[in-house]
Amino acid sequence: MDRRTFLIRSAMLAAGGLAVTMLPGVAEAAEMAEAAAKAASDGSLRFDAELYHRFANPDSVYRPFVRWWWNGDKVEPEELRRELRVMKAAGIGGVEINPIGIAEEDNDMGKRSLTWLSDEWIEALKATFDEAKKLDMTCDLIVGSGWPFGGEFLKGDERAQVVLIDAQKLEGPTTFEISRFAIFSTVDPGVTVPFPGRTFELLALKLVPDPMDGLEGVIDLSDQLGNEVISVNVPDGKYVFYALVKVNAFASVINGAPGAAGPILNHMDKQAVNKYLHHMSDTIQAKTGPLSAHIRSMFTDSMELEGCNWATDILEEFKKRRGYDIFPYLPFMMFKVGRLGDVSDYNYGAAKTPEFTAEIRRMRYDFELTKAELLRERFNRTYLDWCKELGVLSRAQAYGRGFFPLESSIGYDIPEGESWTTNWLKHRLGEEMGNEDYRRGRGYTMINKFVSSAAHLTGKRVVSCEEMTNTYQVFNATLEFLKLGSDMSILSGITHSVLIGVNVSPPDIPFPGWVRYGAYFSEHNNWWPYMPYFTGYRARVSAALQNTDMYTDIALLPAYPDMWGEVGVKTEPFPDRLNVPYMTLVWEAIHKNGGGCDYTSEIVLGDSTVKNGKLCYGPKQYGTLFLLGLDSIRPETLAKLYDFVSQGGRVFCIEKIPHQSLGYHDYKQNDVEVQEWIGKLKQFPDRFVLLEKPADNDFIKWYADVQRQYGIEPYVKVENPDPFFTQNRYQGDNGEELFFLANSHLHNPYRGRIVFTDEITAGRYPWVWDMENGKRWRIELDKEGGYTLDMGPADSLVIVFDKNKKGPAWNPLPYEGPQSRTLTGWDVELHHSREGWTKTDRMEQPTDLKDTPWVDFTGTVTYRTTVDAGSKPGKMLLNLGKVYGVAELKVNGKDQGVRWYGRRVYDLSDALQPGENEIEVKVVTTMGNYMKTLTDNPTAQKWTNRKNKEQPTQSMGLQGPVTLYSAGK
Repeated sequence: MDRRTFLIRSAMLAAGGLAVTMLPGVAEAAEMAEAAAKAASDGSLRFDAELYHRFANPDSVYRPFVRWWWNGDKVEPEELRRELRVMKAAGIGGVEINPIGIAEEDNDMGKRSLTWLSDEWIEALKATFDEAKKLDMTCDLIVGSGWPFGGEFLKGDERAQVVLIDAQKLEGPTTFEISRFAIFSTVDPGVTVPFPGRTFELLALKLVPDPMDGLEGVIDLSDQLGNEVISVNVPDGKYVFYALVKVNAFASVINGAPGAAGPILNHMDKQAVNKYLHHMSDTIQAKTGPLSAHIRSMFTDSMELEGCNWATDILEEFKKRRGYDIFPYLPFMMFKVGRLGDVSDYNYGAAKTPEFTAEIRRMRYDFELTKAELLRERFNRTYLDWCKELGVLSRAQAYGRGFFPLESSIGYDIPEGESWTTNWLKHRLGEEMGNEDYRRGRGYTMINKFVSSAAHLTGKRVVSCEEMTNTYQVFNATLEFLKLGSDMSILSGITHSVLIGVNVSPPDIPFPGWVRYGAYFSEHNNWWPYMPYFTGYRARVSAALQNTDMYTDIALLPAYPDMWGEVGVKTEPFPDRLNVPYMTLVWEAIHKNGGGCDYTSEIVLGDSTVKNGKLCYGPKQYGTLFLLGLDSIRPETLAKLYDFVSQGGRVFCIEKIPHQSLGYHDYKQNDVEVQEWIGKLKQFPDRFVLLEKPADNDFIKWYADVQRQYGIEPYVKVENPDPFFTQNRYQGDNGEELFFLANSHLHNPYRGRIVFTDEITAGRYPWVWDMENGKRWRIELDKEGGYTLDMGPADSLVIVFDKNKKGPAWNPLPYEGPQSRTLTGWDVELHHSREGWTKTDRMEQPTDLKDTPWVDFTGTVTYRTTVDAGSKPGKMLLNLGKVYGVAELKVNGKDQGVRWYGRRVYDLSDALQPGENEIEVKVVTTMGNYMKTLTDNPTAQKWTNRKNKEQPTQSMGLQGPVTLYSAGK
């Protein structure tokens, strides 16, 4: 095969492969592929750079992967092979094999479940491996099933443990009696799936005055630990009775499939972790041979350990690491918790004096630190060693309540974050970007920036993301909405998508098939035939970003150690409470103002070196550090920062300057050291600076002012900072400078000028790399190195600076122009995708279907009208206006292409003929409004009419106005 043929075929695959050939827009796809191949092989334009070739013709490994739910492990080899072929045709590059329990509402049609790790289950794995290899698709395999993983076969201390408190307020004098049974019933953890075999053990009984000022007034009742009924003589006054209870095997796997649905594994027991992992790999490899021949990586989902906080030796480890005995204080530093370890009452138990509260917070931090260390040493590192032993990559969402948010991801080959759209109803993605709640309008979660920062600190380029996890928009997500969410993942530092998810769902399962979570990535979805447009787009972005390094020169030190002491660990994706609510707003503001930053930590700073006024760790060098509302800090960290500042680095303290140390042991002496170091740092008032936080939390404007006042030079100046406009900068191996720019508003455009620094423009020339078709276009900057952006809704742009000087000019189609006229008089044909009927209507102006009698429709709507183009049409453009869904245009019966996001503008210069012309617009709608009407369908109702979460009626179809106008000269 010659190079040209190879490039054309590769580009065809990049544009959608087999699936594109089934689309009406096949001619457009072929033309795009031909152009991409020509661009990649045209030596006159010096397109010899490996980065551009990978972008124009992305390999399958760059394409979005999917989490492939094996629902109930009701899998059959032939069906698995069929579904892989369906996914391949949609442009999907790989699968994460993910056994999970079948949903209660799903009709299993009597299909048999295979048992995890059984011979039949492994045969299904082998069939998947073999077919994926034939299709050039990648396989990843999750550890266990559901989350967090475990199994029916675990015994004794291999099962997770939790310690909880019962606290009852009393007023004496009185005699208080309570049975062990009553205590155990009260503390019985409110986990998602309790384990029926859980057992309870009393660890401590205490009677304490209310309020407490220390341990002096505590009455120890340990002599009654073995009693069936505890009897307490309560003195005169207010008291609280405390019971400290350990629950063994307290929780079961959430949504576990048969064979891996028993009690949760004890992640703080290294021997148990090692045994579990090897049990899985040894059993599989005995039938398949080395897993390294079949899979890219093993995967673990986020560590939602249901509040697990105990290991058999945790008290001994605590004393060895922290220097004192925590047990006497343990009941008084614990919160009342519920599902997933969420705190349900921050004020449970006795009130405490301010002095004792301050000490308890230090102890709580020490306990959480010890727990995080044990999890990192005994789970994370054991898992990494296991993957290395298997010869496969380690991929993980290496976080959860109890884990380090940053450090736990360090060391993984493919660290992973997650991006949810589940909060769309409350936090409208693409419609708001509020400052009062860090979740509003964000598709990425809080943890993503920690995960990508860990990758940057260790030079990892592949940062994957569980994307579009969705418990609201299951049947209402459009491809445009998916792009918007995916772009927001990129902005948080992600470079690869793992879409959530495709469900194993045989054709004979009643509509809509088996559904777990996600955006209904299903062959039954109306827009499924158009998936190659989205997957091709995302493949090109990933190909570019995975072969470059994200540029960051600013570090942020968040106050999560303070948070651990004040409100406990909050490292789940959407914490309900943060001690510094604006933490995420700071990194956003830096990127929205033309800079780039990462999170750091005191552990990372401790391992960093200071060279020439830079904090250096791995490949990263930071010249500026922001402390995000810190009260506490280690003296040794300040010593490192003193070296940094004295060499020319700058530290900005937002809202407050740290004033105390972390932890309880020797804290008074450590506090003195902190104050001494702070005093030394204050000797550099121009480089150790206290900043007031903005009263209105408008950190975008605030940071722009900080940049100007303190001379923090952005690498690209954003003249019109906007909450919905963000940029990232990346650097290639051959000197390329790449910018990913995104407008995250679903309805409004973004217009603004950006100016690139001389560092970027010197000796380089700017190009737009088209993420839809692989072409590239030369752009011209003004004299100041500026470029004016005019981005449509949900639009994105890749601008690359390299040494190629000449090429075709970038001439984006204007979205309005002279001689504009609105097209009216539309004949409308509605073809229902589920019920099969076709009906007609007449609209003078296209109207949102939710405002018509067709509000419950789902399928394809075709709009037809005619327009007189005159005797000499010339260069004319057509703007469809607002479209809810995928749009496809024909003029005089000829395909003009598909538009699935942003402005739907077409160049009709070669399509219009003199006189009358037939205009046909086909729009593919979502399914949610129709699903709401299926009142006898439990799956449909679960995802559209859930209690207190009813889906609002969705907009659908062509809204317009549709305008025809001249392109000008």
